[in-house]
Amino acid sequence: MAELFKLYRWPLLGGLSGLILGLLFLTLGFFKTLLIIGLTLIGILVGFYLAQTNWLQRWFK
Repeated sequence: MAELFKLYRWPLLGGLSGLILGLLFLTLGFFKTLLIIGLTLIGILVGFYLAQTNWLQRWFK
């Protein structure tokens, strides 16, 4: 099973993300789904920035 997942990791993740997006479109609507995607991307960017600058580690020392 682990070999199968390793071999088809990206197609499986793409299919899963497509399923999640499809369900969000059907349940929430187009613009609310875009808002969720946008806020998630902003959160990812902020997380990468904080990880690169070690800002949180310096703040909580």
